[in-house]
Amino acid sequence: MDKKKGFKILKNILKIVVTVGALYWVFSKVSLKDLKEAVIHSNPLYLFLALLAYSSSIFISSSRLLTFLGAIGLDVSEKYNLKLYQLGLFYNLILPGGVGGDGYKIFFLRKRFSIKGRKLFTALFLDRLSGLWALCLIIAALVTYMPQLGIPNYLTFILFVSGSILYYFVVTKFFSEYKSTFLKAHLKAIGVQSMQVIAAILILYALGFNGKFSPYLFLFLASSLVSIIPFSVGGLGMRELVIMWGAGIFQVDSHNAVLITLLFYIISAMVALSGIYFIFNPKAIGEDKLPSVEEVEQSQKLEE
Repeated sequence: MDKKKGFKILKNILKIVVTVGALYWVFSKVSLKDLKEAVIHSNPLYLFLALLAYSSSIFISSSRLLTFLGAIGLDVSEKYNLKLYQLGLFYNLILPGGVGGDGYKIFFLRKRFSIKGRKLFTALFLDRLSGLWALCLIIAALVTYMPQLGIPNYLTFILFVSGSILYYFVVTKFFSEYKSTFLKAHLKAIGVQSMQVIAAILILYALGFNGKFSPYLFLFLASSLVSIIPFSVGGLGMRELVIMWGAGIFQVDSHNAVLITLLFYIISAMVALSGIYFIFNPKAIGEDKLPSVEEVEQSQKLEE
């Protein structure tokens, strides 16, 4: 076994340990019986609407990626792009510590359009970065409704606007091909995050909550921000850890706070599982068979 493979195995083991440890700590602080009762008595209609809202965010997110791919001259059909996106979601669910969905997207797009992997990687990276910017925008907006944070509204405004100007300058200066689609892509990014916030609100309604939403939504988005850092398997455990920590600070119901992230994770997993169709029917994306993880990794090495 080479050192690189050994390190990857060790990293994945550590992720599993962190995930299990974080979940154990969270569930030691809340009553599993109360969580179970809350889910059993939740409103299924609102949960279904939350599923629809999240699914809508995925459609918009797929369209956003198409905008970035179009900026580098790829004539990808919306239908094919959505299929790749669904497959990518499934791989992200089952391979959170491996190649992941983006690796497979790059593999298929390179194969079909004979384009350099680095160019595709940049497009996918900027796609993710636009989502991060939109996430920060909504967090900044929520901060203005939370005086308990003690952050003056003008300071939040100045920091976000100045950060956005710097972000725009860097992207348009060093990645000029994306300048013409910058506004369109980022409006879609706002749409993605907005639909996911709506999904979180609908989950709160499903749990029978009718109080102040802003602390829960702030914690939900902050936990999403932290889950981007690959400390755990698919962000699981880290989201719940952050939201439990924040629940104590904002004096909100810890059960509701944890349930938002858990139910949102279940909904996102249900949507991601739709990609399993292409595992059993690869011809639906124009392939006789899907590549193995090793083939995708080898393709990445050749690009390097």
